[in-house]
Amino acid sequence: MIEIAVPEDAEGMRLDRFLRKSAGPIGQGLLERQLRQGKIKLDGAKAKANTRLQSGQRLTYPKQLIDSVANGQPQKPAQQIDRKSACDQLAKITIAEHDKWLAVNKPAGLAVQGGSRTTRHIDGLLRAAYPENPPKLVHRLDKDTSGLLLLARHDRAAREITAGFADKTISKVYLALVIGDPGAEGRIDAPLRKAGGKGAEKMIIDHEAGQTAVTDFLRLDKAGPVSLMALRPVTGRTHQLRVHMLAAGTPILGDGKYAGSAAHIGGFVRQLHLHARYLSLADGTLLSAPVSEHLQASTELAGLADSLPDGMPFFGFHT
Repeated sequence: MIEIAVPEDAEGMRLDRFLRKSAGPIGQGLLERQLRQGKIKLDGAKAKANTRLQSGQRLTYPKQLIDSVANGQPQKPAQQIDRKSACDQLAKITIAEHDKWLAVNKPAGLAVQGGSRTTRHIDGLLRAAYPENPPKLVHRLDKDTSGLLLLARHDRAAREITAGFADKTISKVYLALVIGDPGAEGRIDAPLRKAGGKGAEKMIIDHEAGQTAVTDFLRLDKAGPVSLMALRPVTGRTHQLRVHMLAAGTPILGDGKYAGSAAHIGGFVRQLHLHARYLSLADGTLLSAPVSEHLQASTELAGLADSLPDGMPFFGFHT
């Protein structure tokens, strides 16, 4: 069986939709049958396909779902990799280890979980490297976002870490280069919901139907057309930082998905300049991930490299 914690950005999502996002394109008939038979459970209890998820719930489902057929066709393998290669790849990106957790510096372009068109991902590396008891995903990063990803080594640790994200005893701070200047500091409170058809989904601000989304921002420095920002997500919605920065009129450099051609400036690499830099744990442990090569290069190009913080920025205007 596979057991995962429902992340905060899946709050309110239908169970069947989340399962497809996590395990792949499962046929609805097979999914309904597994639910009726109690093989898919939420917090140890049977659930329905249209059940709305809550952050922190424990979802268990058979490993066979990953290898199941979708619409009568074999599902694409999640990832074909031998154990030694997976261990070597994980070792290269591991930042710190503990008996409860593993912290890695995820490269930009590497997905956290698989999908119908994603065959290489962190989850696949974990399952190949630790076939008997793989570390568990307790939060996620966008594929194009680099930086700190915390993984729980066992179920108890997963519950503790998930609770820490939920009650804000664990906090994250990202670094970003944005186009323009949103101001010295502030808070963006703008609810988000998903919009758009399959393959063109985006998060949008919707003050009536959206889910609460709050971001604190702190300008570290600015030069020419860009500003170096520290961003603290108070909530953890999908693409939250990207949408909120766009709403502030200062899209993240390289974020073509949300800002189109306006996200690109000549001379700067056409990649998303968003990096999960710091993570503070409930026991006071502070983890940090070295910035990505392209973010380092762009801060040097802009003359902002000396403003990259050595420690976790202090957001004194909000607790």
